[in-house]
Amino acid sequence: MIGTTKFFSNFFCFMIFFLFFRIFALYFVMLDWKKYILNNGLTVLTHEAWDTPLATVNVLYNVGSRDEAPERTGFAHLFEHLMFGGTEQVPDYDAVVSSLGGDNNAFTNNDITNYYLTLPVGGLQTALALEADRMGGLSLTPKALEVQQKVVKEEYNQRYMNQPYGDMWLLLRSLCFKVSPYRWATIGADIRHVAEATLEDVQQFHERFYRPDNAILAIAAPSTHEEMVGMAERAFGTLLRPRKRPVSERCFARERMYPQEPIQAAARRMEVQREVPADAVYMAWPMCDRYDADFQACDLISDILGTGNSSRLYRGMVCDGRLVSEADACITGDAGQGLLMVSAKVREGEDPEEVAEAIRKETRRLKEEPVSHYELEKVANRYESTYVFSQYKASDRAMGLCYYTWLGDTSLINREPEIYRQVTPDALQQAARRIFREENENLLIIRRKR
Repeated sequence: MIGTTKFFSNFFCFMIFFLFFRIFALYFVMLDWKKYILNNGLTVLTHEAWDTPLATVNVLYNVGSRDEAPERTGFAHLFEHLMFGGTEQVPDYDAVVSSLGGDNNAFTNNDITNYYLTLPVGGLQTALALEADRMGGLSLTPKALEVQQKVVKEEYNQRYMNQPYGDMWLLLRSLCFKVSPYRWATIGADIRHVAEATLEDVQQFHERFYRPDNAILAIAAPSTHEEMVGMAERAFGTLLRPRKRPVSERCFARERMYPQEPIQAAARRMEVQREVPADAVYMAWPMCDRYDADFQACDLISDILGTGNSSRLYRGMVCDGRLVSEADACITGDAGQGLLMVSAKVREGEDPEEVAEAIRKETRRLKEEPVSHYELEKVANRYESTYVFSQYKASDRAMGLCYYTWLGDTSLINREPEIYRQVTPDALQQAARRIFREENENLLIIRRKR
């Protein structure tokens, strides 16, 4: 009786906690924003963030590695570096940001390039001027190009060639994709493409993609919408205007056509030897794009397989000193056709082939047996809590506003958690059957040199 009472007491406490969390989540995640389009086509999003003394400027450019020519890859990532190279008006971007007490960074992926800057709100107009200046007046000189080419080559050597398992994505993408521009990583298919880039090459790339009508600006600050739009107009309003003013409702992510990967007809595998501490197994399956109804189900499948100590791969392969020392699963989350990927580090003395078969066993189980409502609820809760806390800072909200606007529906920033909640066990099973087909498998084994 005491055990039963304790169980119901703990269960009641859990339900009260979860109820409060859900109320908090619904209140906190519901962001307010407004949109305004400048005459030059720049999409401006404002978020009145009265809970912080800081201002964030986030600029997302609709350009990633998928926009590169196969013989000129790595350019989007190269430009991430070039954009910090200075202009005639501001030769040292970072020095100005530092003097304002700010912090900035950027990232490039297959789909987008994103720049963000956070500083005390008193420096907001200056921050906007800095971003407008390098959008319209970047100093593309032979010296600037040479410096950044060296930086990128050094990054390639350090992150991809001289790190254990560093070239995994280079190998895996080329194994999984034969036609799609997702077949190369953001660093490029061949580092010589960046090393041999000419000034004319990068100038053309800048003129094509680094334009106000190809960008989304989000401002999150303790200011009114009218004040923030006025600042954006003063900073960006004089930049190049397009021939035709873009419409207000755009889906940046789908405005260009890209080569589509054919349906995979046979399983593929690759084995390499590297100076690594342990053998590793990577298995990837092509999945749907970001707009498909299966997308959220695929994401939850990856969590069920390999996120956290209660995941199936951890319990079945890591616990009690079994086949592997670690296992994980993820999706790439690309706008176009992505990948669901599982990785595992093989324990000494174990066979990578047995590890691969153990992973297949778990994927077959997902196809044959419906996931329990409890397990689905668990991963949905994990997703929602991660999502809510990822929106805690105003800078993260600004990035989210840009990203969902780029996808074509800004309101997803508020609706995405509920979409995940609507995924059913049957939807998960159907998605698993579509993904985990034998002929859809891509297996990469990295063996330790002995």
